Amino acid sequence: MQELKKNEVEFAIQDLLSIGMILVVTGIGIAYGLDVMGDVRDDMPAGSTERNATEDAIEGVAKIPEKMPTIATVLVAAIIIGILTTYLWARVR
Repeated sequence: MQELKKNEVEFAIQDLLSIGMILVVTGIGIAYGLDVMGDVRDDMPAGSTERNATEDAIEGVAKIPEKMPTIATVLVAAIIIGILTTYLWARVR
């Protein structure tokens, strides 16, 4: 009878920390950027092209944080799929 080879697979959970920190830093950067853009908009005269441009830019950038939960979900799903694939691949060998 043929013996099954057991392969050990190691995962580093601390790899998740770097992904989490990227999301945190991105959120802080976007929030700070929106604050600065709001200050710039307030310095522009009402009805001017410049003010309209800054309002449009703020509206566009503000949509990015709305997508952050989806981005985080996709990242976590990709990590879980990667772990499962690696684990199952090691068991098949």
